[in-house]
Amino acid sequence: MCKRFHNGAPDRKMPHMLTTSGALPSLRLTPLHDRDREPKWWRSSVIYQVYPRSFRDLDGDGLGDLAGITAELGQLAELDIDALWLSPFYPSPQRDGGYDVSDYCDVDPALGTLADFDALVAAADALSVKVIVDLVPNHCSTEHVLFQRALAAGPGSPERGLFVFRDGRGASGELPPNNWQSHFGGPAWTRVTEPGGAPGQWYLHLFDSSQPDFDWDSELVRQEFERILRFWLDRGVAGFRVDVAHALIKAKGLPDWGGRADGGSVPGYPFTDAPMFGQPQIHDIYRRWREVLAEYDGERILCAEASVEPLSRLADWVRPDQMHQTFNFSYLAAPWDTAQLRRIITSSLEAFDAVGAPTTWVLSNHDVVRHATRLGLGGNPARPGDGIGPEDEQPDHARGARRADAASLLMLGLPGGVYLYQGEELGLPDHTGLPAEVRQDPTYHRTGGARLGRDGCRVPLPWTRSGASLGYSANGRSWLPQPEGWAELSREAQREDPASTLSLYRAALALRRAHGLGSGSLAWVEDLGGPGCLGLVNNDVLVMLNTGATAVELPDLPVLLRSRPGTSAPHVLNPEECIWLQTEDHGTTGP
Repeated sequence: MCKRFHNGAPDRKMPHMLTTSGALPSLRLTPLHDRDREPKWWRSSVIYQVYPRSFRDLDGDGLGDLAGITAELGQLAELDIDALWLSPFYPSPQRDGGYDVSDYCDVDPALGTLADFDALVAAADALSVKVIVDLVPNHCSTEHVLFQRALAAGPGSPERGLFVFRDGRGASGELPPNNWQSHFGGPAWTRVTEPGGAPGQWYLHLFDSSQPDFDWDSELVRQEFERILRFWLDRGVAGFRVDVAHALIKAKGLPDWGGRADGGSVPGYPFTDAPMFGQPQIHDIYRRWREVLAEYDGERILCAEASVEPLSRLADWVRPDQMHQTFNFSYLAAPWDTAQLRRIITSSLEAFDAVGAPTTWVLSNHDVVRHATRLGLGGNPARPGDGIGPEDEQPDHARGARRADAASLLMLGLPGGVYLYQGEELGLPDHTGLPAEVRQDPTYHRTGGARLGRDGCRVPLPWTRSGASLGYSANGRSWLPQPEGWAELSREAQREDPASTLSLYRAALALRRAHGLGSGSLAWVEDLGGPGCLGLVNNDVLVMLNTGATAVELPDLPVLLRSRPGTSAPHVLNPEECIWLQTEDHGTTGP
């Protein structure tokens, strides 16, 4: 292992020299991030997201199940991951892929039973893999017993006080209480019919009309979710990924909002002013949840799905008394550009270091176009931030695959935590040719097809080279069809291929652990290969990414791993390629 390239806190203004041998005798470094000395598993973790409906179907109904996850845990453990994150598996009418929960303390019968869940946790524990579950506290399903009681009880009742019910505007209450819009299109309010049959109050749903928002000003709501936390903690879960963690508290009076429905900053309407997001009182909720988790052994964690701008404000979610991690959506949205990547990585590490929290890195999940597809598109995709359909510009799959492998290798070389989305280790692209009749995302239906939604990134996984569903289901049934060409991307096809994306991930994750990169340091390498080349040193590994149009010379250092093995000359880094090099034992000198 090499010596540290700086001592004490990093001096970001003072470059250092890292001495190597060969073609490039020295590298000029700008230290940014010091090694993490806290031995907590979640600070450097690799967490693998499982979207249960699309992972593996053992009972043949076309919908993935918990038993299917348990059956394949061995193959996931081969990736050297620390934990699984399970997207919702609770009872649900499935209007929004399980994020419309009708019972937070059970398993949807289509996915299994509580006994199946317990078996999954036990099997994962035997493989030294932790299990994190999705928690959806902003809203539930209209079929949840608490909402059904609220409908039956009528205006002004304690039952309605658990949700955001309001009288409408206009002479007879015929207009919504304010102008808020749903994330999925259309108004964020739906009017109910009162028990006597007359038109009545309106309820808030920031998402689909089947997903009423809880009123988190209610102490009873807070008590109910503490009960839910304990239910799953008692069953051995290692923590919770908290859905829409920035939305629980709404501004007093529910004022009108002229900005984007998702709060994204636009001229005149910055995210910081959005009345449905990021309210200061929300942090009291997570302080209490942190206390609940601290009652349990084993370092149980909270991870926020919080789309918060800027990064310095996002860091408020991971102060020492609140959540442990939060997703870094700024990094996920970064373009294929070295200057932008460096800016976002720098801003991320600075923001999270300031509060003593680890940064997390993510490239894909169940809500966005997979990065193998995003990176294969031209400069201006037809539907930025939304799904891609057969009428849209189609990605260059070869270019997307090259860039995705390189981007993945860069991400796995960064210090902090990493979240992987099922199938990215196979290099899976989105299904961009899904026909309208199979689409299920509520965004598609609420916008009349103007927005395609997220079905394309949720297509069931290919496990084998053959079969009607490529091993996803024994009888070939599948809730969404797979695209042509996925047979050669299947796990079976890639397992023994040393040049496959699966082999790249396995090697990178093993090296990441062996070299301590998750808890490592970071220094930028200056003046390395021109403006299209990004270079950084993490512990004893030099990471180089080439986003430019020409090959760049490599330092004369041993190669640990490259994203396109066998396709490059030994001493150059091709465009759309990333490489890890082993630095020699070294000291530092002044500028």
